[in-house]
Amino acid sequence: MTGAAPHVVVVDDEPDARAMVGDYLRMHGFEVSLCDGGRALRQRLAEVAPDLIVLDLNMPEEDGLSIVRDLKGRSTIPIIMLTATASPIDRVVGLELGADDYLPKPCELRELVARIRSVLRRAAQARGTPAEPAPQGIQPESRQENGVRFGRMIVDTETLRLRDEAGTEQILTRSEYALLKAFLDNPKRVLTRERLLDLADARDPEAFDRAIDVRINRIRKKVEPDPANPRFIKTVRGMGYVFRPDGD
Repeated sequence: MTGAAPHVVVVDDEPDARAMVGDYLRMHGFEVSLCDGGRALRQRLAEVAPDLIVLDLNMPEEDGLSIVRDLKGRSTIPIIMLTATASPIDRVVGLELGADDYLPKPCELRELVARIRSVLRRAAQARGTPAEPAPQGIQPESRQENGVRFGRMIVDTETLRLRDEAGTEQILTRSEYALLKAFLDNPKRVLTRERLLDLADARDPEAFDRAIDVRINRIRKKVEPDPANPRFIKTVRGMGYVFRPDGD
């Protein structure tokens, strides 16, 4: 995101809802593109790289979750999901696929703007991390030229990619990176779910326990040799989680 107005793409098959959200976002200083489905979204993405996508999950042309899966498999553009059913299953699956936040539909537009700004702040902070000082607890020798090492993994702070010693890479979503950075900044310290949400700026007032657990399970699949028996991000029963960079 540059000094220009943040560019938000709104994807919704309902013309009135799409126009209402677009008009409200423009009133609050955003550049907006409107798309009526997955096909129009992909055409727009071929032309521009937006800062964020607001995506309705319940569309007849193409299921929103399949769009999330496709986009997160090849980009790190933040996605906020809107779901008319407010289904916990849809929300959890969307978060597991890499979406950065969600709101039930119809949503309070002021809250949508607040969520958009929050996600954009996280994205900007993630891009700015290479210039930050080494976090407390991470020794200078664990800092690579463009990333942080723990165990056999290196977190690339410029591209938001995770790679192992063999060079195999995985893309981290903005929300995954923000949460992993919270652990990297607080090694060997027990962090409650609520504290993790504060550190990662990912508070979910409706069901924050489930939201943080979903994100951590998603990260474990990427960083742990055996996600069912984690070495690095360990659960502390009744308290929260602790990150052990040496895998003890």
